[in-house]
Amino acid sequence: MGKITKKLIKVVNNMQSTQIMVIGFASVIIIGALLLNLPISTRSGESIGLLDALFTSTSAVCVTGLIVADTATYWSLFGQIVIITLIQIGGLGFMTITTLFALITKKRINLKERLLIQESLNQMDLSGLVKLTRYVLLTTFLIEGTGALMLSTVFIPQFGFLKGSWYSIFHAISAFCNAGFDLMGSVSGPFSSLTSYVNNFTITITISLLIILGGLGFPVILDIIKNKKLSKLNIHSKLVLFTTAILIAIGMVFILVVEYNNKKTLGSLGFGGKLLASLFQSVTTRTAGFNTIDLTMMKESTLFVMINLMLIGASPASTGGGIKTTSLATIILTVRCFILGRPDIEVFERRIGTTIARKALGIFFIGISVAVLGTLLISLTQPQFTLLESGFEVASAFATVGLSIGGSATLSGIGKILIMMFMFMGRVGSLTIFMALLSRSTKKNQPVRYPEGRIIVG
Repeated sequence: MGKITKKLIKVVNNMQSTQIMVIGFASVIIIGALLLNLPISTRSGESIGLLDALFTSTSAVCVTGLIVADTATYWSLFGQIVIITLIQIGGLGFMTITTLFALITKKRINLKERLLIQESLNQMDLSGLVKLTRYVLLTTFLIEGTGALMLSTVFIPQFGFLKGSWYSIFHAISAFCNAGFDLMGSVSGPFSSLTSYVNNFTITITISLLIILGGLGFPVILDIIKNKKLSKLNIHSKLVLFTTAILIAIGMVFILVVEYNNKKTLGSLGFGGKLLASLFQSVTTRTAGFNTIDLTMMKESTLFVMINLMLIGASPASTGGGIKTTSLATIILTVRCFILGRPDIEVFERRIGTTIARKALGIFFIGISVAVLGTLLISLTQPQFTLLESGFEVASAFATVGLSIGGSATLSGIGKILIMMFMFMGRVGSLTIFMALLSRSTKKNQPVRYPEGRIIVG
């Protein structure tokens, strides 16, 4: 046993940080699936089956929210605790949780672990990573605690102290981690999400703020706490805040205008309710997965816009997925630079390097390719899904959103496996996965640099 342990340690030490990241997330998913497959995890006392347990665990760890069984009515309290624990681990990142235990036990964090933390939090350098992790953990628990207190003003009067407190904690964690899991199946029916609170200002605004904060990314939150004024923020924080605000505003206005007279969505609500519902549906496409109106009743044009917003997703080093707001912003700025004939990519009186632009282009291309190929595969393997439903499901999975109009529960076995793959790619990062797979080739020496050749484009 000792020899096997030593060999495993040696293998891990020889791995790249990206490889350990991928394996770490996969390990948490497998452990979660085994726990959820236990009879104690369900209300009926019967095992859900390994495939569905694996799907639920993947959705929780990848903070997605796509489900095959209603969280409130199917899972027992033990199962719900397992799910919310997996969400918290997935939202923070398993290395952040590992660092938490290391800090509690006063274990020394070595260079290898610091490199993993750097990869997990998407940081540029190694300095101050442990201190940053402390801030991340403290900020997370503070935001989630505040959110739970705000939600409790509605849930405790409605459900009583114990149940109301549990509902408040569960939904605060699920919202900040952009997971989209909810316990409202026992209130307004299975798979109903927050539709019974469409006119509730406290629930709508609290959940929206938690989603936005979770999607901004920890570096941005800490930058805001430190500098307080917008003018003093670094370029990354400014770009994230500006892009996020623009995307939420575009989504809100589009949904409000297109669905205004649709009696099955916004039409039956007062003007204030229309504004709240439009805002919430726009915010939830930031990879959250909650909804306060029936998405299946929305117009196709609205769903198409939501697919695009979902694919863009949240921001780097956040609890959300997607192509990322800064990747989109960098590409737009690059195109603007090309159109205006400027030598440099500029924003907020700063210059963006070509290396970052190339990385953004690579992430964007991979994301769009996965979405297109995934839509084709789901459409071919799931004949009950329309092309729009297939695209919506794939975008929701890859961007770790959790919204569904086709119904994840109706997926076949191959469909569930495909969606699990997309969820995993979306959370860990498609670029991270490719780097992990290609890490051996990257160790080779730089090949001979060939002369430049000219091709005609455009």
